[in-house]
Amino acid sequence: MSQEEEPGYETPPTHDLLGLLLRNRRPPGPFHQVWPGLFVGDVATAKDKVLLGALGVTHVLNAADGPQHIDTGACFYGDTDIVYYGVEAADHKGFDLSPFFGPAAQFIHDALAQKGKVLVHCARGISRSAALVLAFLMIRERLSLADAIKAVCNHRNILPNAGFLRQLHQLDVSLAPERSRT
Repeated sequence: MSQEEEPGYETPPTHDLLGLLLRNRRPPGPFHQVWPGLFVGDVATAKDKVLLGALGVTHVLNAADGPQHIDTGACFYGDTDIVYYGVEAADHKGFDLSPFFGPAAQFIHDALAQKGKVLVHCARGISRSAALVLAFLMIRERLSLADAIKAVCNHRNILPNAGFLRQLHQLDVSLAPERSRT
């Protein structure tokens, strides 16, 4: 029985979640597959169309979209068949990323349901992109936040900023009753 099925599951406090994020760190790399068909990576990976083709990436979610961040956009991938989705997020604890959790999770889910492969990236592939991938695993794969962190950290070092971690904590609290009913 997983923890989300246990009666009385409570979302761990953020300091415990931070401990999970910092445990068993792995050597850094530009990208890692963290879930079947789902990669988390950095800007260099996102801009390497040859590598994306070799990986079989069909969809790119840029968690640092926009002219002030990583301005690739759909036009950048115009000479490929890659489907693009951009989230214009700043990597600071005061930025509210939570309105993007649902749409990003849906984008990833739809791509994977079509047997596609998704790269979710930001500048370094550690905070913004990781937070959106964790939200996907919680919303669409029905993992608790702790289980989602463990799943991703088995493959890649991530460290969502303190604000994003609080928002993910709130998401976990809101999803817990639904997970316990199923």
